[in-house]
Amino acid sequence: MWLSPEEERGYYYGFANEGLWPLCHIAHVRPVFRTSDWEQYVTVNQRFADAVCTEARTEDPVILVQDYHFALVPRFIHDRLPRATIISFWHIPWPNPESFSICPWRARLLDGLLGSTILGFHTQFHCRNFLETVDRFIESRIEYEGSTVSYGGHRTSIEPYPISIQWPPPPQFLELTVEECRRRVLERERLPQDTLLGIGVDRMDYTKGIIERFNAIERMLELHPEWLGHFVFVQIAAPTRSALDEYRTFEQQVHELAARINARFIGAAHPPIRLKAEHHEPDVINEYFRAAQVCIVTSLHDGMNLVSKEFVAARDDERGVLLLSQFTGAARELTDALLVNPYHVDQCADALARALAMPADEQRVRMRSMRRLVQEHNVYRWAGAMLLDASRLRQRQRIVERIDSLNRVEAD
Repeated sequence: MWLSPEEERGYYYGFANEGLWPLCHIAHVRPVFRTSDWEQYVTVNQRFADAVCTEARTEDPVILVQDYHFALVPRFIHDRLPRATIISFWHIPWPNPESFSICPWRARLLDGLLGSTILGFHTQFHCRNFLETVDRFIESRIEYEGSTVSYGGHRTSIEPYPISIQWPPPPQFLELTVEECRRRVLERERLPQDTLLGIGVDRMDYTKGIIERFNAIERMLELHPEWLGHFVFVQIAAPTRSALDEYRTFEQQVHELAARINARFIGAAHPPIRLKAEHHEPDVINEYFRAAQVCIVTSLHDGMNLVSKEFVAARDDERGVLLLSQFTGAARELTDALLVNPYHVDQCADALARALAMPADEQRVRMRSMRRLVQEHNVYRWAGAMLLDASRLRQRQRIVERIDSLNRVEAD
């Protein structure tokens, strides 16, 4: 599906990423809603729905719809293929009704999503927010206990499906030992082999808490100057959505803050922050995960955040400490991480100092527990749970249709 420059600006950069993205992430960035962007969003959603319906070979296909870019697609498909099983998954948070009310087309978005047979979110909290939003803005029957919405003669199940990652990790990711990865990374960074390394991996996005992370590192070095020259934090931050002013401004702020902190500690043997604002291949990122003593994830709001799980999966040595924002979906699963409020600079600084000094035995107990969870709740289980639920609903629907058919025959 190829989009024109106008469609890309309006549908993708405009309504999806200047409107829905900040609206759902509650990241203190004002959502921007333009009628022209909304019109392009509707047009593109209709085009994708038409393409899906054209390719369908039966009257009751199973269709997967992914993320906030396609909120209207389920309804468009349902109107043409009412017997289709439509599984939609919303990969970002769903805000509370007050926040969602900002969107001028809130009822249309809800109507679109309720064309789904199953609508999935990462957490039960997001499911609850969605149900409360529906209750506030459209006429429907909501069964909170069964987590369903009946609307327009159609019922939608609202379910939590916490997304995860591949397990086991790709074999090539584990070919090099942790010691070899550490040696290679420190040589690449031109650092002594006894350097304690921190790692952050994010898109250059204002929801990821990169500025808050850097402030916490600065505060930790203020409180614990003994770490100066011995601890170095590598931030990998691939630029994203650079066509938008908000993202260009944010990237500039990140660069300026890193430079200011490094200048402040100019007497240290090594600058405390290494900012790598470019794309890195997964195998290189995996080396940094395996080499680091601590991984810091300080998202201000996240549906799940898979970086935290990727770090855990990389640590087959059962070492390393995960410092994780309480505002990620992952925090509800990875409870053996050091959970922090990224807005609380001193708390994050204290947690980082604790991570750097954590005994090996405690690291091992925490990491072993988190690895077991990621192993059991991997991405295949995420997908399988949705498909199994869809299968049960389809079977139930066939039974209902068969009973209705028999009743009609008896009536005749």
